[in-house]
Amino acid sequence: MKAMKKGLSLLLTLTLLCAFALPFHAGAADDAIAITNPYANVNWETVRTYKTALHTHTNASDGSCTLKESIERHLEAGFDIVATTDHGTVNYSWSEPNPNKLIHGVLETLGRTGGDLQYLGDSGAFDNGVSYTCGAAANGDDYLTADNGRVILRVPYGIENNAVSVNAHVNGWFADYADNSVTTYEDAVRGVAAAGGVCVINHPGEYTKARYELRSENAYDQTNPAYRYYTDKFANLISKYDACIGIDVNSKGDNRTRFDRILWDELLRRFSANGENVFAIASSDAHQVHVIDTGFSLMLMPELTSAALRNAMENGEFFPASHCLGNYDELMDIAAALKEFYGETALYQKVSGTAEEMRARVEAIESGELPADEDIGITYSTLDENGRFSGASFPSVNAISVDDAENTIALSAGDALIVRLISGGKLLDTKKADAAVFDLDDYGDALGDYVRLEVFGEGGILYTQAFLLNAAENAGSSRVVSPTYLNLGFLDFLLAEFHKLLGILSRFFSNLIP
Repeated sequence: MKAMKKGLSLLLTLTLLCAFALPFHAGAADDAIAITNPYANVNWETVRTYKTALHTHTNASDGSCTLKESIERHLEAGFDIVATTDHGTVNYSWSEPNPNKLIHGVLETLGRTGGDLQYLGDSGAFDNGVSYTCGAAANGDDYLTADNGRVILRVPYGIENNAVSVNAHVNGWFADYADNSVTTYEDAVRGVAAAGGVCVINHPGEYTKARYELRSENAYDQTNPAYRYYTDKFANLISKYDACIGIDVNSKGDNRTRFDRILWDELLRRFSANGENVFAIASSDAHQVHVIDTGFSLMLMPELTSAALRNAMENGEFFPASHCLGNYDELMDIAAALKEFYGETALYQKVSGTAEEMRARVEAIESGELPADEDIGITYSTLDENGRFSGASFPSVNAISVDDAENTIALSAGDALIVRLISGGKLLDTKKADAAVFDLDDYGDALGDYVRLEVFGEGGILYTQAFLLNAAENAGSSRVVSPTYLNLGFLDFLLAEFHKLLGILSRFFSNLIP
Protein backbone atom coordinates (compact mmCIF):
# COMPACT_ATOMS: atom_id res chain seq x y z
CA MET A 1 0.00 0.00 0.00
CA LYS A 2 2.84 2.36 0.94
CA ALA A 3 4.55 1.53 -2.35
CA MET A 4 1.36 2.39 -4.21
CA LYS A 5 1.04 5.72 -2.39
CA LYS A 6 4.68 6.55 -3.14
CA GLY A 7 4.09 5.70 -6.77
CA LEU A 8 1.00 7.91 -6.96
CA SER A 9 2.82 10.71 -5.16
CA LEU A 10 5.73 10.48 -7.60
CA LEU A 11 3.34 10.44 -10.56
CA LEU A 12 1.53 13.53 -9.24
CA THR A 13 4.82 15.33 -8.67
CA LEU A 14 6.04 14.55 -12.19
CA THR A 15 2.70 15.68 -13.65
CA LEU A 16 2.89 19.01 -11.83
CA LEU A 17 6.51 19.50 -12.85
CA CYS A 18 5.67 18.80 -16.49
CA ALA A 19 2.70 21.15 -16.36
CA PHE A 20 4.79 24.03 -15.00
CA ALA A 21 7.65 23.25 -17.38
CA LEU A 22 5.49 23.51 -20.52
CA PRO A 23 5.94 26.83 -22.33
CA PHE A 24 2.92 29.09 -22.67
CA HIS A 25 1.65 29.81 -26.17
CA ALA A 26 1.81 33.44 -27.29
CA GLY A 27 -1.96 33.61 -27.14
CA ALA A 28 -2.39 31.97 -23.73
CA ALA A 29 -4.18 33.91 -21.01
CA ASP A 30 -1.97 36.29 -18.95
CA ASP A 31 0.68 36.46 -21.71
CA ALA A 32 1.22 39.89 -23.26
CA ILE A 33 1.23 39.83 -27.05
CA ALA A 34 3.11 42.56 -28.85
CA ILE A 35 0.67 43.49 -31.63
CA THR A 36 2.10 45.44 -34.57
CA ASN A 37 -0.75 47.56 -35.87
CA PRO A 38 -0.24 48.68 -39.50
CA TYR A 39 -2.70 51.51 -38.80
CA ALA A 40 -0.94 52.74 -35.64
CA ASN A 41 0.04 56.06 -37.25
CA VAL A 42 -3.42 56.77 -38.65
CA ASN A 43 -5.20 59.64 -36.91
CA TRP A 44 -8.77 58.39 -37.13
CA GLU A 45 -10.13 61.80 -36.14
CA THR A 46 -8.64 63.59 -39.15
CA VAL A 47 -7.77 60.98 -41.77
CA ARG A 48 -9.76 60.72 -44.98
CA THR A 49 -10.52 57.58 -46.98
CA TYR A 50 -9.85 57.85 -50.71
CA LYS A 51 -11.37 55.37 -53.15
CA THR A 52 -8.49 54.31 -55.39
CA ALA A 53 -8.15 52.47 -58.72
CA LEU A 54 -4.60 51.12 -58.92
CA HIS A 55 -5.05 48.95 -62.04
CA THR A 56 -7.01 50.09 -65.12
CA HIS A 57 -6.69 49.82 -68.91
CA THR A 58 -7.70 51.81 -71.96
CA ASN A 59 -7.52 51.24 -75.71
CA ALA A 60 -3.92 52.45 -75.59
CA SER A 61 -3.25 48.76 -74.89
CA ASP A 62 -5.95 46.07 -74.77
CA GLY A 63 -8.84 47.93 -73.15
CA SER A 64 -12.08 48.50 -75.01
CA CYS A 65 -12.70 51.97 -73.58
CA THR A 66 -10.88 55.22 -74.26
CA LEU A 67 -9.08 57.12 -71.51
CA LYS A 68 -11.85 59.71 -71.57
CA GLU A 69 -14.56 57.05 -71.14
CA SER A 70 -12.54 55.42 -68.34
CA ILE A 71 -12.10 58.63 -66.35
CA GLU A 72 -15.74 59.59 -66.84
CA ARG A 73 -16.88 56.29 -65.33
CA HIS A 74 -14.36 56.51 -62.48
CA LEU A 75 -15.70 59.98 -61.71
CA GLU A 76 -19.29 58.67 -61.69
CA ALA A 77 -18.30 55.77 -59.39
CA GLY A 78 -16.81 58.08 -56.79
CA PHE A 79 -13.11 57.41 -57.28
CA ASP A 80 -10.66 59.91 -55.83
CA ILE A 81 -7.43 58.43 -57.22
CA VAL A 82 -6.87 56.63 -60.54
CA ALA A 83 -3.80 54.95 -62.02
CA THR A 84 -3.90 54.27 -65.75
CA THR A 85 -1.80 51.11 -66.13
CA ASP A 86 -1.83 50.01 -69.75
CA HIS A 87 0.37 47.09 -70.74
CA GLY A 88 3.96 48.14 -71.35
CA THR A 89 2.85 51.79 -71.44
CA VAL A 90 4.02 54.33 -68.86
CA ASN A 91 1.29 56.88 -68.19
CA TYR A 92 2.77 60.39 -68.31
CA SER A 93 -0.39 62.43 -68.69
CA TRP A 94 -4.14 62.41 -69.14
CA SER A 95 -4.07 65.66 -71.11
CA GLU A 96 -1.92 64.65 -74.09
CA PRO A 97 -1.59 61.33 -75.98
CA ASN A 98 1.32 59.22 -74.72
CA PRO A 99 0.78 55.66 -75.95
CA ASN A 100 3.52 53.12 -76.50
CA LYS A 101 3.31 52.99 -80.30
CA LEU A 102 4.80 49.48 -80.46
CA ILE A 103 2.37 47.97 -77.93
CA HIS A 104 -0.64 49.81 -79.32
CA GLY A 105 0.29 49.00 -82.90
CA VAL A 106 0.81 45.29 -82.31
CA LEU A 107 -2.41 44.94 -80.30
CA GLU A 108 -4.37 46.87 -82.93
CA THR A 109 -2.98 44.58 -85.65
CA LEU A 110 -4.02 41.53 -83.59
CA GLY A 111 -7.52 42.97 -83.11
CA ARG A 112 -7.05 43.25 -79.35
CA THR A 113 -7.80 46.99 -79.30
CA GLY A 114 -9.05 49.70 -81.62
CA GLY A 115 -10.60 53.12 -81.98
CA ASP A 116 -9.27 56.62 -81.49
CA LEU A 117 -7.19 57.41 -78.40
CA GLN A 118 -9.28 60.09 -76.71
CA TYR A 119 -7.27 62.04 -74.15
CA LEU A 120 -8.64 64.85 -71.99
CA GLY A 121 -6.77 67.99 -73.02
CA ASP A 122 -6.55 70.87 -70.55
CA SER A 123 -10.35 71.10 -70.31
CA GLY A 124 -13.47 69.65 -71.83
CA ALA A 125 -16.71 67.83 -71.10
CA PHE A 126 -17.64 64.19 -70.71
CA ASP A 127 -20.53 62.60 -72.57
CA ASN A 128 -22.62 62.79 -69.38
CA GLY A 129 -22.39 66.60 -69.51
CA VAL A 130 -19.91 67.09 -66.67
CA SER A 131 -17.23 69.65 -67.54
CA TYR A 132 -13.68 69.44 -66.22
CA THR A 133 -10.21 70.91 -66.20
CA CYS A 134 -7.12 68.72 -66.21
CA GLY A 135 -3.47 69.37 -65.42
CA ALA A 136 -0.74 69.94 -62.86
CA ALA A 137 -1.36 71.82 -59.63
CA ALA A 138 1.10 73.96 -57.68
CA ASN A 139 2.35 70.87 -55.78
CA GLY A 140 3.33 69.18 -59.06
CA ASP A 141 0.59 66.52 -58.97
CA ASP A 142 -1.92 66.07 -61.79
CA TYR A 143 -5.60 66.45 -60.97
CA LEU A 144 -8.86 66.32 -62.85
CA THR A 145 -11.30 68.83 -61.38
CA ALA A 146 -14.95 68.48 -62.40
CA ASP A 147 -17.56 71.24 -62.31
CA ASN A 148 -19.62 69.10 -59.92
CA GLY A 149 -16.91 69.54 -57.29
CA ARG A 150 -15.26 66.14 -57.62
CA VAL A 151 -11.47 65.84 -57.91
CA ILE A 152 -9.39 62.86 -59.09
CA LEU A 153 -5.64 62.52 -58.52
CA ARG A 154 -3.69 60.89 -61.36
CA VAL A 155 -1.09 58.40 -60.07
CA PRO A 156 2.25 59.19 -61.76
CA TYR A 157 3.90 56.67 -64.07
CA GLY A 158 1.29 53.94 -63.83
CA ILE A 159 2.07 50.83 -65.91
CA GLU A 160 1.41 47.11 -66.10
CA ASN A 161 4.85 45.68 -66.78
CA ASN A 162 5.79 42.53 -68.68
CA ALA A 163 3.57 43.12 -71.68
CA VAL A 164 5.57 40.47 -73.57
CA SER A 165 5.15 37.62 -71.12
CA VAL A 166 2.71 34.90 -70.13
CA ASN A 167 0.64 36.71 -67.50
CA ALA A 168 3.72 37.52 -65.37
CA HIS A 169 2.23 40.93 -64.71
CA VAL A 170 3.61 43.49 -62.28
CA ASN A 171 1.97 46.85 -61.71
CA GLY A 172 4.35 49.76 -61.16
CA TRP A 173 3.81 53.33 -60.01
CA PHE A 174 5.98 56.39 -59.28
CA ALA A 175 8.80 55.19 -61.59
CA ASP A 176 9.44 55.90 -65.27
CA TYR A 177 10.28 52.30 -66.12
CA ALA A 178 9.22 49.95 -68.91
CA ASP A 179 10.92 47.06 -70.68
CA ASN A 180 9.00 45.54 -73.56
CA SER A 181 11.39 42.73 -74.33
CA VAL A 182 10.62 39.19 -73.11
CA THR A 183 10.87 39.69 -69.36
CA THR A 184 10.16 37.87 -66.10
CA TYR A 185 8.59 38.84 -62.80
CA GLU A 186 12.02 39.58 -61.38
CA ASP A 187 13.06 41.71 -64.36
CA ALA A 188 10.04 43.94 -63.80
CA VAL A 189 10.33 44.15 -60.02
CA ARG A 190 14.07 44.82 -60.22
CA GLY A 191 13.50 47.53 -62.83
CA VAL A 192 10.81 49.31 -60.83
CA ALA A 193 12.97 49.11 -57.69
CA ALA A 194 16.02 50.53 -59.48
CA ALA A 195 13.92 53.39 -60.86
CA GLY A 196 12.66 54.23 -57.36
CA GLY A 197 9.07 53.09 -57.71
CA VAL A 198 6.52 50.88 -55.97
CA CYS A 199 5.10 47.67 -57.44
CA VAL A 200 2.85 44.72 -56.74
CA ILE A 201 2.34 41.23 -58.21
CA ASN A 202 -0.93 41.23 -60.15
CA HIS A 203 -3.61 38.50 -59.97
CA PRO A 204 -1.14 35.64 -59.22
CA GLY A 205 -3.82 32.99 -59.75
CA GLU A 206 -3.73 33.85 -63.45
CA TYR A 207 -0.06 32.87 -63.68
CA THR A 208 -0.04 29.90 -61.31
CA LYS A 209 -3.31 28.55 -62.80
CA ALA A 210 -4.74 28.33 -59.29
CA ARG A 211 -7.85 29.89 -60.81
CA TYR A 212 -8.59 26.50 -62.38
CA GLU A 213 -8.71 24.67 -59.06
CA LEU A 214 -12.15 23.62 -57.94
CA ARG A 215 -11.66 23.51 -54.19
CA SER A 216 -9.82 25.69 -51.69
CA GLU A 217 -7.91 22.79 -50.14
CA ASN A 218 -6.09 22.20 -53.43
CA ALA A 219 -5.19 25.82 -54.20
CA TYR A 220 -1.65 26.72 -53.13
CA ASP A 221 -1.36 23.43 -51.24
CA GLN A 222 2.23 23.50 -49.97
CA THR A 223 2.59 19.73 -50.33
CA ASN A 224 2.17 20.28 -54.07
CA PRO A 225 5.64 21.00 -55.60
CA ALA A 226 4.20 23.41 -58.19
CA TYR A 227 2.42 25.59 -55.65
CA ARG A 228 5.35 25.44 -53.25
CA TYR A 229 7.57 26.66 -56.09
CA TYR A 230 5.32 29.62 -56.93
CA THR A 231 4.94 30.59 -53.29
CA ASP A 232 8.74 30.56 -53.00
CA LYS A 233 8.96 32.61 -56.20
CA PHE A 234 6.70 35.37 -54.91
CA ALA A 235 8.20 35.25 -51.41
CA ASN A 236 11.66 35.65 -52.91
CA LEU A 237 10.63 38.76 -54.86
CA ILE A 238 8.92 40.40 -51.89
CA SER A 239 11.88 39.58 -49.65
CA LYS A 240 14.58 40.81 -52.07
CA TYR A 241 12.93 44.05 -53.19
CA ASP A 242 11.38 46.54 -50.79
CA ALA A 243 9.69 48.14 -53.80
CA CYS A 244 7.44 45.07 -54.11
CA ILE A 245 4.90 45.58 -51.33
CA GLY A 246 2.82 42.43 -51.94
CA ILE A 247 0.14 40.91 -54.15
CA ASP A 248 -3.30 41.49 -55.61
CA VAL A 249 -5.87 39.39 -53.73
CA ASN A 250 -9.20 40.38 -55.31
CA SER A 251 -9.53 41.82 -58.81
CA LYS A 252 -12.18 42.14 -61.46
CA GLY A 253 -15.03 39.79 -60.44
CA ASP A 254 -12.72 37.71 -58.19
CA ASN A 255 -12.94 34.80 -60.61
CA ARG A 256 -9.18 34.58 -61.23
CA THR A 257 -8.23 35.67 -57.73
CA ARG A 258 -10.72 33.73 -55.61
CA PHE A 259 -7.95 31.53 -54.17
CA ASP A 260 -5.29 34.23 -53.95
CA ARG A 261 -6.26 35.07 -50.36
CA ILE A 262 -4.93 31.56 -49.62
CA LEU A 263 -1.63 32.55 -51.21
CA TRP A 264 -1.63 35.79 -49.22
CA ASP A 265 -2.14 33.84 -45.99
CA GLU A 266 0.70 31.45 -46.85
CA LEU A 267 3.00 34.40 -47.56
CA LEU A 268 1.87 36.04 -44.32
CA ARG A 269 2.47 32.81 -42.40
CA ARG A 270 6.05 32.72 -43.67
CA PHE A 271 6.86 36.41 -43.33
CA SER A 272 5.14 36.97 -39.97
CA ALA A 273 7.18 34.09 -38.51
CA ASN A 274 10.15 36.26 -39.45
CA GLY A 275 8.63 39.47 -38.06
CA GLU A 276 7.69 40.89 -41.48
CA ASN A 277 4.48 41.86 -43.27
CA VAL A 278 3.11 41.41 -46.80
CA PHE A 279 0.51 43.87 -48.03
CA ALA A 280 -2.43 43.18 -50.35
CA ILE A 281 -4.28 45.34 -52.85
CA ALA A 282 -7.56 44.92 -54.68
CA SER A 283 -8.34 46.38 -58.08
CA SER A 284 -10.72 46.25 -61.03
CA ASP A 285 -8.09 45.52 -63.71
CA ALA A 286 -10.81 47.10 -65.83
CA HIS A 287 -10.54 46.63 -69.58
CA GLN A 288 -14.20 47.59 -70.04
CA VAL A 289 -16.27 50.41 -68.54
CA HIS A 290 -18.69 48.08 -66.73
CA VAL A 291 -15.82 46.43 -64.79
CA ILE A 292 -14.42 49.68 -63.38
CA ASP A 293 -16.14 49.54 -59.98
CA THR A 294 -15.62 45.86 -59.16
CA GLY A 295 -12.49 46.08 -56.98
CA PHE A 296 -10.52 48.98 -55.49
CA SER A 297 -8.37 50.01 -52.55
CA LEU A 298 -9.42 52.42 -49.81
CA MET A 299 -6.40 54.58 -48.95
CA LEU A 300 -6.10 56.28 -45.56
CA MET A 301 -4.44 59.64 -46.22
CA PRO A 302 -4.30 63.09 -44.61
CA GLU A 303 -4.47 64.80 -48.03
CA LEU A 304 -5.00 64.01 -51.70
CA THR A 305 -1.41 64.00 -52.97
CA SER A 306 0.81 61.43 -54.65
CA ALA A 307 3.28 61.67 -51.74
CA ALA A 308 0.52 60.77 -49.26
CA LEU A 309 -0.62 57.94 -51.55
CA ARG A 310 2.86 56.46 -51.78
CA ASN A 311 3.29 56.68 -48.00
CA ALA A 312 -0.01 54.84 -47.46
CA MET A 313 0.95 52.12 -49.93
CA GLU A 314 4.40 51.54 -48.47
CA ASN A 315 3.11 51.43 -44.90
CA GLY A 316 -0.03 49.37 -45.46
CA GLU A 317 -2.36 52.16 -44.44
CA PHE A 318 -5.20 51.09 -46.71
CA PHE A 319 -7.87 48.43 -47.20
CA PRO A 320 -8.24 46.22 -50.29
CA ALA A 321 -11.94 46.10 -51.14
CA SER A 322 -14.36 44.57 -53.63
CA HIS A 323 -18.00 44.41 -54.64
CA CYS A 324 -17.37 40.78 -55.70
CA LEU A 325 -16.49 37.54 -53.94
CA GLY A 326 -15.92 34.21 -55.66
CA ASN A 327 -14.61 31.76 -53.07
CA TYR A 328 -17.13 29.05 -52.12
CA ASP A 329 -15.81 28.44 -48.60
CA GLU A 330 -15.75 32.13 -47.77
CA LEU A 331 -19.29 32.57 -49.08
CA MET A 332 -20.59 29.61 -47.05
CA ASP A 333 -18.97 30.92 -43.86
CA ILE A 334 -20.37 34.39 -44.48
CA ALA A 335 -23.83 32.98 -45.20
CA ALA A 336 -23.75 30.96 -41.95
CA ALA A 337 -22.80 34.07 -39.96
CA LEU A 338 -25.51 36.18 -41.61
CA LYS A 339 -28.10 33.53 -40.75
CA GLU A 340 -26.89 33.25 -37.15
CA PHE A 341 -26.84 36.99 -36.48
CA TYR A 342 -29.63 38.31 -38.71
CA GLY A 343 -31.78 35.38 -39.80
CA GLU A 344 -32.67 34.28 -43.32
CA THR A 345 -32.68 37.73 -44.89
CA ALA A 346 -32.66 38.52 -48.60
CA LEU A 347 -28.91 39.08 -48.35
CA TYR A 348 -28.44 35.68 -46.73
CA GLN A 349 -30.46 34.10 -49.53
CA LYS A 350 -28.36 35.83 -52.17
CA VAL A 351 -25.00 34.87 -50.64
CA SER A 352 -25.97 31.28 -49.87
CA GLY A 353 -27.67 30.93 -53.26
CA THR A 354 -24.50 31.99 -55.04
CA ALA A 355 -22.48 29.51 -52.98
CA GLU A 356 -24.89 26.68 -53.72
CA GLU A 357 -24.79 27.45 -57.43
CA MET A 358 -21.02 27.33 -57.25
CA ARG A 359 -21.08 24.02 -55.35
CA ALA A 360 -23.33 22.48 -58.00
CA ARG A 361 -20.99 23.70 -60.73
CA VAL A 362 -17.94 22.18 -58.98
CA GLU A 363 -19.68 18.83 -58.54
CA ALA A 364 -20.75 18.84 -62.20
CA ILE A 365 -17.15 19.41 -63.27
CA GLU A 366 -15.89 16.71 -60.93
CA SER A 367 -18.46 14.23 -62.22
CA GLY A 368 -17.61 14.95 -65.83
CA GLU A 369 -20.93 16.60 -66.71
CA LEU A 370 -19.05 19.80 -67.55
CA PRO A 371 -15.61 20.13 -69.17
CA ALA A 372 -12.92 19.37 -66.65
CA ASP A 373 -10.96 22.53 -67.37
CA GLU A 374 -13.91 24.91 -67.35
CA ASP A 375 -13.64 27.78 -64.89
CA ILE A 376 -16.33 28.04 -62.23
CA GLY A 377 -17.33 31.50 -63.43
CA ILE A 378 -19.66 32.31 -60.54
CA THR A 379 -19.17 35.17 -58.08
CA TYR A 380 -21.28 36.98 -55.55
CA SER A 381 -21.56 40.57 -56.73
CA THR A 382 -23.34 43.69 -55.56
CA LEU A 383 -23.07 45.23 -59.05
CA ASP A 384 -25.56 44.90 -61.85
CA GLU A 385 -24.71 43.88 -65.41
CA ASN A 386 -23.69 47.49 -66.14
CA GLY A 387 -21.22 47.59 -63.27
CA ARG A 388 -23.35 49.94 -61.18
CA PHE A 389 -24.11 49.56 -57.49
CA SER A 390 -27.36 50.50 -55.79
CA GLY A 391 -28.37 49.76 -52.24
CA ALA A 392 -26.65 50.06 -48.91
CA SER A 393 -23.34 51.91 -48.79
CA PHE A 394 -20.04 50.10 -48.97
CA PRO A 395 -18.54 48.97 -45.63
CA SER A 396 -16.13 51.39 -44.00
CA VAL A 397 -13.70 51.30 -41.11
CA ASN A 398 -14.07 54.25 -38.76
CA ALA A 399 -11.31 53.29 -36.32
CA ILE A 400 -9.06 50.44 -35.24
CA SER A 401 -7.61 50.23 -31.74
CA VAL A 402 -5.11 47.76 -30.29
CA ASP A 403 -4.63 47.06 -26.58
CA ASP A 404 -1.38 45.16 -25.95
CA ALA A 405 -2.12 44.87 -22.25
CA GLU A 406 -5.46 43.15 -22.89
CA ASN A 407 -4.40 41.44 -26.15
CA THR A 408 -7.40 42.88 -27.99
CA ILE A 409 -8.07 44.35 -31.42
CA ALA A 410 -11.23 46.43 -31.80
CA LEU A 411 -12.65 47.60 -35.12
CA SER A 412 -15.38 50.19 -35.53
CA ALA A 413 -17.19 49.84 -38.85
CA GLY A 414 -19.92 51.57 -40.80
CA ASP A 415 -22.45 49.97 -43.18
CA ALA A 416 -21.10 46.55 -42.15
CA LEU A 417 -22.76 43.39 -40.85
CA ILE A 418 -19.98 41.02 -39.79
CA VAL A 419 -16.23 41.06 -39.13
CA ARG A 420 -14.15 37.92 -39.63
CA LEU A 421 -10.84 37.11 -37.90
CA ILE A 422 -8.27 35.09 -39.88
CA SER A 423 -4.92 33.73 -38.68
CA GLY A 424 -2.62 31.24 -40.39
CA GLY A 425 -5.12 30.94 -43.23
CA LYS A 426 -7.92 29.80 -40.92
CA LEU A 427 -11.12 31.53 -39.90
CA LEU A 428 -10.91 31.84 -36.11
CA ASP A 429 -13.99 33.89 -35.31
CA THR A 430 -16.85 35.96 -36.74
CA LYS A 431 -18.58 38.77 -34.84
CA LYS A 432 -21.37 41.19 -35.54
CA ALA A 433 -19.93 44.43 -36.83
CA ASP A 434 -21.37 46.40 -33.91
CA ALA A 435 -19.43 44.23 -31.43
CA ALA A 436 -16.16 43.62 -33.26
CA VAL A 437 -13.71 43.31 -30.37
CA PHE A 438 -11.38 40.30 -30.66
CA ASP A 439 -9.59 39.05 -27.54
CA LEU A 440 -6.62 37.10 -28.86
CA ASP A 441 -6.40 35.13 -25.61
CA ASP A 442 -9.58 33.34 -26.70
CA TYR A 443 -7.90 31.48 -29.56
CA GLY A 444 -5.07 29.64 -27.82
CA ASP A 445 -2.91 27.45 -30.04
CA ALA A 446 -5.00 28.31 -33.12
CA LEU A 447 -3.37 31.74 -33.12
CA GLY A 448 -0.44 32.13 -35.52
CA ASP A 449 2.07 34.95 -35.88
CA TYR A 450 -0.44 37.32 -37.47
CA VAL A 451 -4.13 38.08 -37.66
CA ARG A 452 -6.13 39.98 -40.24
CA LEU A 453 -9.76 41.10 -40.40
CA GLU A 454 -12.40 41.05 -43.12
CA VAL A 455 -15.42 43.38 -42.99
CA PHE A 456 -18.52 42.32 -44.91
CA GLY A 457 -21.72 44.25 -45.58
CA GLU A 458 -24.42 44.55 -48.21
CA GLY A 459 -22.06 46.57 -50.39
CA GLY A 460 -19.23 44.03 -50.45
CA ILE A 461 -16.08 43.16 -48.54
CA LEU A 462 -12.92 44.90 -47.37
CA TYR A 463 -9.76 43.42 -45.90
CA THR A 464 -7.40 44.89 -43.34
CA GLN A 465 -3.68 44.43 -43.67
CA ALA A 466 -2.17 41.93 -41.24
CA PHE A 467 -1.46 42.64 -37.58
CA LEU A 468 1.84 40.96 -36.67
CA LEU A 469 2.14 39.21 -33.31
CA ASN A 470 5.45 39.42 -31.43
CA ALA A 471 7.22 40.68 -34.55
CA ALA A 472 10.34 41.91 -32.73
CA GLU A 473 10.73 38.53 -31.04
CA ASN A 474 10.30 36.72 -34.37
CA ALA A 475 12.56 39.00 -36.42
CA GLY A 476 15.26 37.06 -38.26
CA SER A 477 14.22 33.73 -36.80
CA SER A 478 12.71 32.05 -39.85
CA ARG A 479 13.21 31.58 -43.59
CA VAL A 480 10.59 32.93 -45.97
CA VAL A 481 11.95 31.04 -48.99
CA SER A 482 12.67 27.30 -49.08
CA PRO A 483 16.42 26.51 -49.22
CA THR A 484 15.78 24.29 -52.25
CA TYR A 485 14.14 27.08 -54.32
CA LEU A 486 15.66 27.50 -57.78
CA ASN A 487 14.24 30.26 -59.97
CA LEU A 488 13.27 28.88 -63.38
CA GLY A 489 12.73 32.38 -64.77
CA PHE A 490 10.47 32.91 -67.76
CA LEU A 491 10.11 29.19 -68.44
CA ASP A 492 8.30 28.45 -65.20
CA PHE A 493 4.99 29.31 -66.86
CA LEU A 494 5.33 25.84 -68.39
CA LEU A 495 5.23 24.37 -64.89
CA ALA A 496 1.83 25.98 -64.34
CA GLU A 497 0.53 24.71 -67.68
CA PHE A 498 1.79 21.19 -66.94
CA HIS A 499 0.26 21.28 -63.46
CA LYS A 500 -3.06 22.45 -64.89
CA LEU A 501 -2.98 19.62 -67.45
CA LEU A 502 -2.33 17.06 -64.70
CA GLY A 503 -5.42 18.30 -62.87
CA ILE A 504 -7.55 17.96 -65.99
CA LEU A 505 -6.25 14.44 -66.69
CA SER A 506 -6.71 13.42 -63.06
CA ARG A 507 -10.37 14.44 -63.10
CA PHE A 508 -10.88 12.82 -66.50
CA PHE A 509 -9.50 9.43 -65.50
CA SER A 510 -11.17 9.46 -62.09
CA ASN A 511 -14.53 9.71 -63.88
CA LEU A 512 -13.71 6.58 -65.90
CA ILE A 513 -13.36 4.52 -62.74
CA PRO A 514 -16.73 3.37 -61.33
